[in-house]
Amino acid sequence: MAIKRHDAKLRICVFCGSRSSVDVRYQEAAAELGGALADHGIGLVYGGSAAGLMGILANAALEHGGSVTGVVPQFLVKTETAHEALTELRTVTSLAERKSTMSDLSDAFIVMPGGFGTMDEMFEVLCEAQLGLHSKPCVLLNVGNFFQHLIAFLDHATSQGLIGISHRALVMDAVSVCETLAKFGSSDWQPGGM
Repeated sequence: MAIKRHDAKLRICVFCGSRSSVDVRYQEAAAELGGALADHGIGLVYGGSAAGLMGILANAALEHGGSVTGVVPQFLVKTETAHEALTELRTVTSLAERKSTMSDLSDAFIVMPGGFGTMDEMFEVLCEAQLGLHSKPCVLLNVGNFFQHLIAFLDHATSQGLIGISHRALVMDAVSVCETLAKFGSSDWQPGGM
């Protein structure tokens, strides 16, 4: 599924966790993804935290000269440790406004390992796509099979007629950063491409 740009600069929103004590494979994938987005001139939109996978992702993109926009609700500025060195940090009033702002700023979505917040963000953009409110692609970066049970659930719900086949296709999955980016319809996502 090719990404449709809504302005001059392509931007991908990445949903991921802000906890620090997570599997090193997730940390390495966050750093690789942040660097790859920047190396390909793609702007990063994310939840604005300096902690956990969010911070690793943003720092890698910044270290590679990328543009990084963070979106954080005011009440989480201290508890999520808002990243102060971003290209742009937008402070909003609520989680709902955070999600809508990240979605509005983005042309596509990548979901990395995370908890309730990450799943909430992912399912909201999938519900909006199902309802025809946008046609932005979404890919699960399935590092270390983190999403294997979620993928099995989606397939099961589809087999039971609770998710339509065309709606199941709204969420793709990949096991590496290169494969994730290739899901967006470009053949030149390998390092050094584009």
